[in-house]
Amino acid sequence: MFDGFSIGSSDLTQPTLGVDRDAEIVAFEFDERDPGMLEMLRLALRGAKRNSRRVGICDEAPANYPDIAGFLTGLGIDSIGVNPANLLRTIEVVRQVELRGPLVSKRHETSSRFPPTAHRVISTCRFGR
Repeated sequence: MFDGFSIGSSDLTQPTLGVDRDAEIVAFEFDERDPGMLEMLRLALRGAKRNSRRVGICDEAPANYPDIAGFLTGLGIDSIGVNPANLLRTIEVVRQVELRGPLVSKRHETSSRFPPTAHRVISTCRFGR
């Protein structure tokens, strides 16, 4: 039994698009912002929420592409792992989405200046690479 899972963005992108990011002949097709990839992320989050499971994302997509971090936040992702170089930018993206979205009313439940997912971005920050 498990209570949640973490999606590796590049691990999901490769089979979704049928592209090996390390193969020079097709690597140019590897794009985590592809509409098919965004749909796979949406379906994964919807399924997790429907089954009362927590879901997070790791890898570089939300750190490299702020629009993906915003998209996932809008879908209600529970945690986002980012690298230190992109931490503040990602927190700001998450904060802006949460202030506009349905989490605005929940924001007042915390005494911090950061909304709920922004806290989880900080707590899951990877210090590798």
